[in-house]
Amino acid sequence: MDRPEQPYPSREATLEAYAAHVSRGKAAVYREWGMDVVMGRREGATFEDAWSDARWINCHCNGGVFNLGHRHPRLVAALRETLDTLDIGNHHLLSGFRARLAERLAATTGGRLPGVVFGVGGGEAIDLALKVARGFTGRRTIVSAVGGYHGHTGLAMAAGDPQYRDPFGPNLPGFVQVPFDDLQALDRAVDDATAAVILEPVPATLGMPIPSEGYLGAAARLCHERGALLIVDEVQTGLGRTGRVWAYQHDPGCEPDMVVTGKGLSGGLYPITATLMTRRVHAFLDDKPFVHISTFGGAELGCPVALEVLDIVEDPAFLARVREVSDRLATGLASGPFTLRRLGLMMGLDFGEPGGGMIAARKLYAAGVFAAWANNDPSVLQFLPPLVLSDTEVDELIGRVLGALA
Repeated sequence: MDRPEQPYPSREATLEAYAAHVSRGKAAVYREWGMDVVMGRREGATFEDAWSDARWINCHCNGGVFNLGHRHPRLVAALRETLDTLDIGNHHLLSGFRARLAERLAATTGGRLPGVVFGVGGGEAIDLALKVARGFTGRRTIVSAVGGYHGHTGLAMAAGDPQYRDPFGPNLPGFVQVPFDDLQALDRAVDDATAAVILEPVPATLGMPIPSEGYLGAAARLCHERGALLIVDEVQTGLGRTGRVWAYQHDPGCEPDMVVTGKGLSGGLYPITATLMTRRVHAFLDDKPFVHISTFGGAELGCPVALEVLDIVEDPAFLARVREVSDRLATGLASGPFTLRRLGLMMGLDFGEPGGGMIAARKLYAAGVFAAWANNDPSVLQFLPPLVLSDTEVDELIGRVLGALA
């Protein structure tokens, strides 16, 4: 594959333009950290620098956007074919493409969540879930986990970490946080004013803590006993990342009222998100069909790509391969100077010391592995390899990680 032509003649010119017109702060950080790569050629599990032969295995994957790697040929073909006949469509009109994708998403939940509302970004999809929870229950309180992350938009930001909302003024009322994986704290927090509890099955920004067995199921039962809803945020954990289509499916007792997905549903090619709901909750919108709209939500150009994503990730052989690669990495990395947290390929490298994940990110970058630390626990490195690694790439990745961190 040829290198994509760049709009500026050099790295320095790109950095200057980025600083002048996009983000001076980010440009300064990238320069200071020596991580000023500009993505050039990208394919499969790797991407290259635009002006050199430097190459990285992508273990950041934009939080799951590149679950299936960069420019997966089946997804590229689906988008190219779609471009011959479609555009984004009109969100007010009926669409068989949206209906088919919603039908397929509902089927991944065994029919538990047959109602689907589409969006563009994860924050938008979370906002919609929280709005519907409040409207459906008539209650206002939202309970979330300390150190979790649900996006940078209004309600999503209010349910997240203070560092992302405090610069913009006081938080919205009605939001309560409890420690993750603490059922006693959740029990104390959920009452007759609670509209919903929103949880990530494995909170990436918190450092990939793996919940205790049965935690999500117990959270669901607690919510339902008290008339609240359980929203499972699967924007990062969903679509095969953990070795199941949805991470909540590892807990047979977990019966969510809503599941939010995004990132990986795009195939890395066309932005699309979805909020899945039970029929009972989705019925709230029956007589208010225009109370929430999204101009680009469920754009018809993106639906065939997302359908192809589902064709890939629902394959039992594909999911078995994810679990196999997880086991291979766990075995291969066992001698590393960290504790491996994992549920499938939802992984974190815990170094057990402040800033350990940040130091590791820099060392791995120099060794050709791109990964990011957990912002709310920088002792942990988020480790999200593409789900499509070959055996050769698994061995290469193990070698690079151990070599860099030895």
